[in-house]
Amino acid sequence: MFLFRTLLSFFKDEIYRELLITIIVMILVGTLVFHYTEGWNWLDSLYFCVSTVTTTGYGDLYPKSTEGKIFNIFYLLISLVLVLMFVNTMNQHYNQRKYKKDKKDRHHEAMVEVHKKENE
Repeated sequence: MFLFRTLLSFFKDEIYRELLITIIVMILVGTLVFHYTEGWNWLDSLYFCVSTVTTTGYGDLYPKSTEGKIFNIFYLLISLVLVLMFVNTMNQHYNQRKYKKDKKDRHHEAMVEVHKKENE
């Protein structure tokens, strides 16, 4: 449940949301470029972009045109950086939320101890 709340808070933050939007735009641009340079249908173009951005790269599709290969070089480098930034940002956000929750829990435990001592 904590992970779900972390993800929701992640999307409420403007910086994180902008990074996610950038990745989505990157996938859409790649889909357009591969559709027109390689002549792939829309689904194949999207599939290739998602598998490239996620570094899965099954190898069943690959650019054959010179333009597609050149674009793919830059697409791979930029998308890899964006995905690493996204994963790193998500990890930092998760750790920050966990730290705040742990701090709140420790404060609550300390207050309970104080209350116990006062009632003894």
